[in-house]
Amino acid sequence: MPLAAEYQARFEALAQAGPMPSLSDLPIQDARAVYRAIRPVDPSLPVFNVEDRSIPGPAGDMPIRIYRPAGAGPFGILLYFHGGGWVIGDLDTSDSVCRELSTLASLVVVSVDYRLAPEHRFPAAVDDSYAATCWVAEHQAELNGNGKLGTAGESAGGNLATVMALLARDRQGPTLAHQCLLYPVVDSDLSRPSYVDNAQGYILETATMQWFWDTYCPASDQRQDPRLAPLHAESLAGLPPALVVTAEFDPLRDEGTVYGAALEAAGVATQHINCSGLVHDFFATAAIFDCSRGPFLKTVDILRKHLN
Repeated sequence: MPLAAEYQARFEALAQAGPMPSLSDLPIQDARAVYRAIRPVDPSLPVFNVEDRSIPGPAGDMPIRIYRPAGAGPFGILLYFHGGGWVIGDLDTSDSVCRELSTLASLVVVSVDYRLAPEHRFPAAVDDSYAATCWVAEHQAELNGNGKLGTAGESAGGNLATVMALLARDRQGPTLAHQCLLYPVVDSDLSRPSYVDNAQGYILETATMQWFWDTYCPASDQRQDPRLAPLHAESLAGLPPALVVTAEFDPLRDEGTVYGAALEAAGVATQHINCSGLVHDFFATAAIFDCSRGPFLKTVDILRKHLN
């Protein structure tokens, strides 16, 4: 179907403002600032309680942000990993989504500020995320958890969410009840049709995705490591139930579709939702665009059913 009207209007307005440099053409700190401007904190979105704290990580203290819903609980707990190609993004860029997931799904959401490349290349983000997963599992009583723990994330965060499921299985780690993969990165192959068809003009561009890979993992011979490209895992059997959300106008669409099918073929209970007319990163507009709101609320409902 055509691009959603709200996104079409946004892109037309951006075009009238003149050409903008690609994130990959900017200094790292400037690229991070641009992404924060695109996904600002919206304190008007209700949430019962937000707490910033630090937990032990592989390289020292690691920041997390804990969102708690109203009510006595106990609640399901959702570990959330922000997007940004393992290079940009932070607790603030995922704040609006985490506020709403906590409030609407009645979940304790723990957002993880894992280390970024190029300062910290692969597998730093994986190591941090797994340490956070183990910490949350060990502190469920303190967090008022009900015993059900899930992972979720957008894009590179979706990559980390499903890699946590693989590591938890292979290392006899925490038991996970669900994995929510929002337009996830699951492979390093940039030749699929969606990378060609949506190479430019739809938020995430193929050239930017190549920059993310080159920045996070310069060694191309490592890029089929399942901790980077979970589609190459020897087996996907035994993983927790999964929701895979993809968008029609997204370079990552096809790999997400393939991953969803691979999970299902491995016996994993899997729901795949491909969102027609939408683009990568559309959860960023879930509070303001009707076209994004529907899939967001469907995700909320699925998380509530699995974790509460």
